[in-house]
Amino acid sequence: MKKLMKVALVALCMVFMGNFANAQTKIGYINTNELIPQLPDYKTVNTAIDAFKKQFLDVLQGMDKELQDKAAGYQGKQATMTDAAKLAAQGELSDIQKRAQTYQTEASQKVEAKGAELMKPLIDKVNGAISAVAKEKGYTYVIDSSTTALLVAPPADDLLAAVKVKLGVK
Repeated sequence: MKKLMKVALVALCMVFMGNFANAQTKIGYINTNELIPQLPDYKTVNTAIDAFKKQFLDVLQGMDKELQDKAAGYQGKQATMTDAAKLAAQGELSDIQKRAQTYQTEASQKVEAKGAELMKPLIDKVNGAISAVAKEKGYTYVIDSSTTALLVAPPADDLLAAVKVKLGVK
């Protein structure tokens, strides 16, 4: 009797495991790098990022002009300068170059942070639409094909068209 119960229990477990294994996992994909530039708000965000970046570029161009002017002045007077004056002029040129490099690094970081801040609402909107479409169509997983190399992907699982409809993008 105990053997019969064990066999029945094992058989029951096998049936449940088989049903669990048959549960379908549906995987879709989308290329967000293709979708985001098509959003109406993208152009506005991109223009704001460019305007923010231009502020830093103007300052960097001024620093570059200052460096070029002082370098030209140094080269013109170098023959008549004393060694101490040459060292001072070279130090000044080096300082200007270091300041420009530091400013450029800081500016890049600020522009990147501002870009991320301005893009966040668009990305959140896209992610929300992707989640909604995935839920509607029964997808368990959605892969971003812009960041992952898909070697084989059936066109039926591309959610780009459905998400564009959800977002109202033509």
